[in-house]
Amino acid sequence: MRTSRKIKNKIKSLSAIKSAVLKLKNKNKKIVFTNGCFDILHYGHAKYLEDAKKKGDILIVAINSDSSVRRIKGKKRPLIPEKYRLNLVAALECVDFVTLFKDNTPLKTITAIKPDILVKGSDWGKNNIVGGEFVKGYGGKVLRINLVKGLSTSNIIKKIVKTYQ
Repeated sequence: MRTSRKIKNKIKSLSAIKSAVLKLKNKNKKIVFTNGCFDILHYGHAKYLEDAKKKGDILIVAINSDSSVRRIKGKKRPLIPEKYRLNLVAALECVDFVTLFKDNTPLKTITAIKPDILVKGSDWGKNNIVGGEFVKGYGGKVLRINLVKGLSTSNIIKKIVKTYQ
């Protein structure tokens, strides 16, 4: 798989993103952070990420590793390997940086980056957003974004199985 330089330049280690964030904050850029599995990227994901980007200047997306997705979603997931999920999310114009995390939650990533704005989908309860209390603790914002109703990877998988059985 040949990946363009532009896409590759968006995929960073946590330490590289941390360094970039310090420089960007010195330029008064607002850092927005979100995370997810992004298995079978669909319009709901694209709209969610575009809406997240509108909340600040720089959008950082942390993607669950394959092992993390298996622990959370079950042994049949992810359908798309992490290297492809990373590249696909990085290919989106609204995304500035992408990183991979191996834990069940992105808390270590959030505490390292210290985003100005933490974004999750409206399917997350206001008080259940991982890292929310940490971000609010230093004056950051925690926002929830409306999702495209009925559109999810799980629903797409169910439809494919039902249609092609």
